[in-house]
Amino acid sequence: MSVDRAVMLFAGFMVLLSLALGIYVSPLWFWLTAFVGANLMQAAVTGFCPAAIILKKLGVKSGCAFN
Repeated sequence: MSVDRAVMLFAGFMVLLSLALGIYVSPLWFWLTAFVGANLMQAAVTGFCPAAIILKKLGVKSGCAFN
């Protein structure tokens, strides 16, 4: 699995988790959904993604998006 796919998998998991927590625990969890979305947009514009940096340091092979 490349860094690109791992980042998308992690972001998707976080969105679904925060939606479930927002529905069943507290609506304040929807702020996590907003944060994940904002971070995805920022990464698309700047190419800087903290999750990709962490995954690279953990040894996940690079993809073409986060070089």
